[in-house]
Amino acid sequence: MKNATELFGARLRELRKRSGLTQEQLADVLGIEQKHVSLMEHGKSYPSLDRLIRIAETLKVPLPGLFEFMHLADEFEQVGSIEQMLGELDRDVRKKAFKVITAVIKSFKED
Repeated sequence: MKNATELFGARLRELRKRSGLTQEQLADVLGIEQKHVSLMEHGKSYPSLDRLIRIAETLKVPLPGLFEFMHLADEFEQVGSIEQMLGELDRDVRKKAFKVITAVIKSFKED
């Protein structure tokens, strides 16, 4: 099971690559050494709030977007997160969500 720092690192790597930047290029923009970007991406270091804001600006994502990493979690965590989200919905919305999930699963089975 990955901890939050490791999940953040995986998300940072994903967003950096999507932006077409190397670790060195991101480091240059942030004013740090490349090894610090590597440490963050490997979950060995966590940036300050000021640096998080700069990272988000550089990668052109809203600050909360840096923490959208549930899709990078292991399967057990994903299932738990889905159950929690569904449990927080009211009955009518949960019924609609069930229909959407059912349709998505059906479409994947047809492919």
